Amino acid sequence: MDRDKLRRIVKELKDWKAHATTLLSLYIPPGRPVSDVINMLRQELAITDNIKLKRTKDRVQRALTVAIDRLSNISKIPRNGLVIFAGENEDTGEFICLMFSPPDPVTVYFYRTDKHFHLEFLEAMLEESEVYGLIIIERDEATIGLLKGSSLMVLEEVEGYVPGKHSKGGQSQRRYDRIIEELVEEFYKRVGEIVNKYFIPYLESGKLKGILVGGPGYAKLDFVKGGYIDYRLKEKVLDALIDVGSQGEPGLKELVMRASELIKGQRYVEVVNALEEFKFHLAKDDGLALYGFDDIVNALNMGAVKSLVVTEDMPEFEKLMELAKKSGAEVYVLPETIPEYVWIKKTFNGVVAILRYKIV
Repeated sequence: MDRDKLRRIVKELKDWKAHATTLLSLYIPPGRPVSDVINMLRQELAITDNIKLKRTKDRVQRALTVAIDRLSNISKIPRNGLVIFAGENEDTGEFICLMFSPPDPVTVYFYRTDKHFHLEFLEAMLEESEVYGLIIIERDEATIGLLKGSSLMVLEEVEGYVPGKHSKGGQSQRRYDRIIEELVEEFYKRVGEIVNKYFIPYLESGKLKGILVGGPGYAKLDFVKGGYIDYRLKEKVLDALIDVGSQGEPGLKELVMRASELIKGQRYVEVVNALEEFKFHLAKDDGLALYGFDDIVNALNMGAVKSLVVTEDMPEFEKLMELAKKSGAEVYVLPETIPEYVWIKKTFNGVVAILRYKIV
């Protein structure tokens, strides 16, 4: 199972709620004998006779019975362990039982029936193993962000006060210039403290791959060389400082795209490039930009699709993934954090394609 599919499962299961502790969550690490787990569940099943409310008892017993039945059909826990979720959604009456091996090894042996499914161990697997820190710095304004996989995040926007140039000369001018430089110095220190606060935890967990610094003029160079951030973070700053003309999320996007050669393989860059290619062909009207679910399915079956851009909550996601895999099409899953997400979802029902050749 890949992380995109796991992310969709987690998102779906978060909506499941119960009025009593009837939703079963079970995490089994690799190496645990199946018979031990089944025996534990049978003991739990026997205890359910003590539940007073019949409706609650019936729901817990059904979840346990189905979990035992599923486990009875396998001889060994898979290499990455096993996860089981079972229970009834009291709002809809729908019953679910999911059993799968996640993309990373299960590290805990955990069983619980609760009013919700316990997804925290899976959510930890969805965290990106590598992130880039992003800094756009001017003398009186800064944006701090993160690039995590295909998501671009604004962590904090910072403003300072640095007055404009003074028209007087002589000592008054020098004193005024000195005050301005002191204000800039204080601002850089404040930004450095904020950068340390956000980035050091990623550094210490081994997830911070690098830091991109951008901005207009010489401010970015002064900030990096001035020792305003932790020396360990300074070692992570990529050598090339990027000229960026804006702040906020647009500035972070500009920073990342201008630094695309430095961070090759980053999913965000690949997704944005795929979107730009689709928009280019759409504007050119050359027949290589395709939309409409049925037309895209037909093109996939023909092997004509080069790239598929799809929102992660698209109802027919699984079918499209299967067809793309068979035809060799590259898939780009569009996260909600990318601005074009709403456009693709509302205008094209969540999926567009770029063709290898024009279909006549």
